Amino acid sequence: MLMLVTALLVTFGTVAVASASEGQATANGGSSVSIIIRDLIYLGFGIFAFYIVARVQLRHLVRRAPLLVGVGLALLVAVEGVGVSANGGKRWLNLHVIFLQPSEIFKFATVIFVAWLVHHHHDELGHWKQFAVWTAPVWLGAGLIVIEPDIGTSSVVLAIAFAMLAVAGLSGKMQLRIIVLGVVAFLGYMRLKPYSAARFFSFLHPNRDLLGSGYQLLQSKIGLGAGGLTGLGLGQSREKWGLLPNPHTDFIFTIIGEELGYIGALLVIVLFIWFLLVSMHIAKQCTNDVYRLIVVGVLTWIMAEAIINIASVVGGWAVTGIPLPFFSYGGTALITELAAIGLVYNVAHDRSRSSDVSIRDFQVTNFRDSFERRAMDRRSPVVQRPRGQRQVR
Repeated sequence: MLMLVTALLVTFGTVAVASASEGQATANGGSSVSIIIRDLIYLGFGIFAFYIVARVQLRHLVRRAPLLVGVGLALLVAVEGVGVSANGGKRWLNLHVIFLQPSEIFKFATVIFVAWLVHHHHDELGHWKQFAVWTAPVWLGAGLIVIEPDIGTSSVVLAIAFAMLAVAGLSGKMQLRIIVLGVVAFLGYMRLKPYSAARFFSFLHPNRDLLGSGYQLLQSKIGLGAGGLTGLGLGQSREKWGLLPNPHTDFIFTIIGEELGYIGALLVIVLFIWFLLVSMHIAKQCTNDVYRLIVVGVLTWIMAEAIINIASVVGGWAVTGIPLPFFSYGGTALITELAAIGLVYNVAHDRSRSSDVSIRDFQVTNFRDSFERRAMDRRSPVVQRPRGQRQVR
């Protein structure tokens, strides 16, 4: 079922990119199919990434999590030094074969790293200071992504880590602290960057500046409205011919709605809901608590991006540049998304078991004697006593 829903998402997404990119490809002075050809090449790399990740032993991958997150941080630092700028942001590295976007790779590294962190340090994550130290690579990477600037991707990285830690048992008090700190950091950033704040909150009053910050949302709504119930027909979009910026990336859902109507847009949403249900079933059936967290991380990643993207193009949220997974054109994004699905596929076929890795309250974790802690970690309610003594439940 995971393979089927992923194949449908990727196939639908490839067709959507082929249609939505015609105008942009022509405006760039090339063939109308130049962008979709590159997208198919990226898809080939993505399928290869899926195969490799699906075949690798998960324990070896999790064991190398510190190395993966270290590589991700190094690539983010490299972006600041030698990165390529486009559309007001410096987010890519020119490898000549492909424009690499390290922030997408860092999402993948975050999933693996947090799983490793919970596996090896769950006894320490209940303490605020230890928590800050061990999670430093995640918030450091998120900070480097904000500098690019890309607050949308940064928020997804933090959401992945937060969801995994919450499922692992992070206390409500700790979760509340993290949320408060996140809100304070967000408001502080908006205060330091008035232009970013104006763009972010423009969705609340889109009609104030229809030729400026509200233009994209205006054209998006026009395109969605023009589609009606059944759409104008595949390939018949008018918005993609220079009216709607980024029709094949951030606003591809608009083109789908314009060409295939309400039915086509609803089909996209149904596919993501199907993916949600399949992934939740895999997580529920998983017998290894560490690997279950990996599924939670990937599920948060895909669904958070899908919800934010769709909400932004219909005016329910700010336009932050978050792509629609498997649909929006983007080489590194498609490759890492398929690699993430490879992780979930791998977990679905894993039958290993883990010890209890739940994050417990700091007082419980650190002040109970070691014998009692070991007894708590056992799944069996029976505690073995020394020879000659009765077993005590």
